[in-house]
Amino acid sequence: MSEIMNSVNQRTQLVGQNRLELLLFRLNGRQKFGINVFKVREVLQCPKLTSIPKLNSYIRGIAHIRGQTISVIDMSMATGGKPIHDLSSAFVVIAEYNSSVQGFLVGAVERIINTNWEAIMPPPKGSGRASYLTAVTEFEKELIEILDVEKILNEISPISTDVSEDVSSISVENKREKIIFIADDSSVARNQVKKALSTLGLEIEMAKNGLEALNRLKALAEETGNITDKVGILVSDIEMPEMDGYTLTAEIKNNPALQDLHVVLHTSLSGVFNQAMVQKVGADDFIAKFHPDELVTSVQKWFDSK
Repeated sequence: MSEIMNSVNQRTQLVGQNRLELLLFRLNGRQKFGINVFKVREVLQCPKLTSIPKLNSYIRGIAHIRGQTISVIDMSMATGGKPIHDLSSAFVVIAEYNSSVQGFLVGAVERIINTNWEAIMPPPKGSGRASYLTAVTEFEKELIEILDVEKILNEISPISTDVSEDVSSISVENKREKIIFIADDSSVARNQVKKALSTLGLEIEMAKNGLEALNRLKALAEETGNITDKVGILVSDIEMPEMDGYTLTAEIKNNPALQDLHVVLHTSLSGVFNQAMVQKVGADDFIAKFHPDELVTSVQKWFDSK
């Protein structure tokens, strides 16, 4: 286990080049789940948890870790399963999402695997736990399920998508018939971004992953010869199945019909964000999730500068 913890600490300092490193874990059964190593700060044996009244039922308690008080979420309960009972053998994955730190209670931690984004596929359609997945992949003939952590966190503590009164009064000057394009694998995140940017009064189109976004952008560009005649800006997540945001950006910037498109990378990878990687692929801006005012203001200024 110490080897896994050391690997997590080292690999969270890296930003992949179209690859994904997953920390595999189990909840109550044999099914394996994955979380992006880039979001993991630490893995530790479950410490003593302190119960606090009126917390969400999925929060098993709080833990004091390295001078910080962290809520510990039972990931089995949060995805519709039974509570993890034996805390003495359980683990807590300390992770950072959307500029905040949480602890995820899991039954067991397995290993770290390295795979390509092309091998990460959208989840199968269906009800139940599938609604808590953003992607699936196969490793050593086993199905690995990648959880939609943003959906889980939003159900426990909903993020406000409201834009402040001052910012909501902003509109795009000299409105043109152009689209704001959003690419994000999380349905929760897509809708959060859409609600915030709807205040600008422009048409919005969305895609569930980088490959879907790229194909749609190419189709729009074919109609006029240059994507900027149709789309004003792309707001893209980085972590997406089939094609991540880095690869999507690189594909756009290397395509003459798409390269003038303004690309904003919008991601919860704030804690380990690598500015050099964004510059390498040619992204025009980076905004950490989720700050509605900052996002709306950034998009509005770009439109008005053109």
